[in-house]
Amino acid sequence: MTQPPRLRPLADTSLSAVVAGFIAMLTGYTSSLVLMFQAGQAAGLSSGQISSWIWSLSIGMAICCIGLSLRYRAPVMIAWSTPGAALLITSLPGVPYSEAIGAYLFASALILLIGLTGTFDRLMRRIPASLAAALLAGVLFKIALEICLAAEQQPLLVLSMFIAYLLGKRWQPRYAVLAALIVGSLLAGTLGLLNFTGVQLQVAVPEWTTPSFSLGAIISIGIPLFIVAMASQNLPGMTVLRANGYDVPASPLLNTTALVSLAVAPFGSHGIHMAAISAAICAGPEAHEDPQKRYTAAMWCGVFYAVVGIFGATLAALFGALPKALILSIAALALFASIIGGLTQAMQQPAEREAALVTFLVTASGMSLFSVGSAFWGIVAGLITLVILNWRKAA
Repeated sequence: MTQPPRLRPLADTSLSAVVAGFIAMLTGYTSSLVLMFQAGQAAGLSSGQISSWIWSLSIGMAICCIGLSLRYRAPVMIAWSTPGAALLITSLPGVPYSEAIGAYLFASALILLIGLTGTFDRLMRRIPASLAAALLAGVLFKIALEICLAAEQQPLLVLSMFIAYLLGKRWQPRYAVLAALIVGSLLAGTLGLLNFTGVQLQVAVPEWTTPSFSLGAIISIGIPLFIVAMASQNLPGMTVLRANGYDVPASPLLNTTALVSLAVAPFGSHGIHMAAISAAICAGPEAHEDPQKRYTAAMWCGVFYAVVGIFGATLAALFGALPKALILSIAALALFASIIGGLTQAMQQPAEREAALVTFLVTASGMSLFSVGSAFWGIVAGLITLVILNWRKAA
């Protein structure tokens, strides 16, 4: 059996790999950084806490991207949970921050348990893919609706961003969200809607929050974070890798990301997991013509993660200078593809469509019972519907 060639990250690097890594980083931040800023504002977090949140996620992703890609010589892409960040917009307000940190730790501990026991595939089979997809779509749907409210406040700004997004989707789909952000920022500046008085270049300072635990936070935040991470991040992330010919074992990746998530959670991180969209960018032929050298694209993305993380405070202040309508619109546009994918997958199985619809409706409603958020009740309602409609039906 031939030995793989010696690992030479710099020699294996190409300009296309560096560009792919940068685009993957940019895609991740422009698609969901605004969600975290929006969630932090809704929960009343300070700018320092939001900055620490960005720092902890960025440094955790940098460590995992660089380390795992070099270890397995594959473009292992790690990202924060975008649907998790969207979920926190409605789940985080009203929950003491220390209890939210405890819920983050709980979710990461569950993922670590799955990785250590090798029960990843068995667990995912317990939750039908259609219901997991409907949960994801329901969580994101309510956030995407905010673009309609934003259009009422700033119609010229929002419509211009929407047109830029559509034109981008037609000619350069990978840059559609970035195009909308650029157009929105330029127009906001022209209209005098930007306020950069509080923006200054500064290094992020991590802020430790001692975790505490409550059943309500674990049920309303921890369990939904665990479900959406496994269903919408880890599973498709592994699928993208293997579809591109990289037979990387799943358990070590889960274990590593879960351990790093546990380490950085007290600084605000809600969890880092396998990435799908950015993984597709780094694992494709555009990143490098040689599949054995595409790991360098993920490695460079990790380097860019680290640089951005160091200046997390500047990023937080920069987004604070943007008008609310711009933030709501770019967040909604960034979620379109995820919502489309979720709804498409949710309705694929005829026997599960009603259950998927119930899951979607309950989750998207934002309802709360016994201080437990709608994401949990969406899964419960969907499973009950599925059992009633299909139990022993074949018999």
